Amino acid sequence: MSTIKYVKFDDIDPEGFIPVLNEEDIRGHLISHHLFDSQNIKEWVKEKIVCDAMPGCRIRGVYADDTLVGWCGIQQDDEHFEIAVVISKSVWGIGVSIFEALMCWSKELGHKEVVIHLLETRPVYKFLKRKAIKTHSTKMLGRNFVTYHISV
Repeated sequence: MSTIKYVKFDDIDPEGFIPVLNEEDIRGHLISHHLFDSQNIKEWVKEKIVCDAMPGCRIRGVYADDTLVGWCGIQQDDEHFEIAVVISKSVWGIGVSIFEALMCWSKELGHKEVVIHLLETRPVYKFLKRKAIKTHSTKMLGRNFVTYHISV
C-alpha cells in the first residue's frame, strides 16, 4: 500500500498536475476540456485554491509515495457538497482510502450528507451503492451522471 499524503494546492507546483490531468484514462471520466498546458493549469489551480478557502470545502493534492498522483476534495455543488477523487490510473487502488479520508473531512467540516457525481462512462461501484442513502441520474453540462448521496 502506498503512503498517501494530502497537500494544499498552494504548496504544489501547478505543472505537476499536467501529466495526471491529461491522462487519457482520466479524461475519459471527466467533463470534456482542453488538454492542460503550463498556462491553463495555473488558472485551474487558482480556482481550486479559491474553492478550498470557501466554508465547508477542502481541496488537496494527493501524493502516493512522494509522487503527485492527482487531487481530491470537497467542493460546493449548487445545494450540495460534492466529494471528488481524480487520481492517476497507476494508483486507482488507493481510491477507497482517499474516499475514507474525504468522509472524515466531511464530518470535521460539519456536513450531514455529501454527493458524488460519476460520469455515465464509469461503472456502478458496489462500494458506493452500499454506502449511498439514494442514487439518481443527474444531467450536468450536457452529460449524464449517476449521483450518489452519502450520509456522513
